[in-house]
Amino acid sequence: MRKNYLTLKKDGNSEIVISKSRFIANCKRVETEQQAIDFIQSIKKAHRSATHNCSAYLIGEQDQIQKASDDGEPSGTAGVPILEVLKKQHLKDTVVVITRYFGGIKLGAGGLVRAYGKATTAGIDASGIVERRLHHLMKIVVDYVWLGKLENEIRNSPYSIKNINYADRVEFFVFVPKEEESSFTEWLVEMTNGQATITRDDILFLEFEKSN
Repeated sequence: MRKNYLTLKKDGNSEIVISKSRFIANCKRVETEQQAIDFIQSIKKAHRSATHNCSAYLIGEQDQIQKASDDGEPSGTAGVPILEVLKKQHLKDTVVVITRYFGGIKLGAGGLVRAYGKATTAGIDASGIVERRLHHLMKIVVDYVWLGKLENEIRNSPYSIKNINYADRVEFFVFVPKEEESSFTEWLVEMTNGQATITRDDILFLEFEKSN
């Protein structure tokens, strides 16, 4: 299973104007290459009258799937700069399409590289970035005598309670970072004098917003 990674918080779009050309960025989180292709095609359809719809995407834990398209711009001046911004910001499972409406002033190769890079950054800023951190959902079962102490201690710890079930015994479900499972278990055992039953219930990612 993949480790913690950065990706887009939400779909986002932005627009900047450089030398009278409009550069419109549309960004999306995707899980498969087909989703990226479908998104690119949807933007091209929405902006069929645009001069160019350039794009790039990175997919997979090790960026196994990556592609860049200049869509008619001089080779290496659009798709690659978009892709390089994604790599520089360490984003995964992300597709970006930059739509350009030509404003009549040629930018030159260097100007295009800078423009597409700037437009990509603006689109990512509009989307926001989250870090997806791998967590284990731990199930702790104790007698009711431990309810107050255990709930208080967990709520005052770095760990988050998903929910509490009140059955024959109390069942706590707690999110614990993967790398802290052993220390969490030891902490619970010591706190309850070994009276708690502790098992792993699920493995999942939680998202934490990344500040700029």
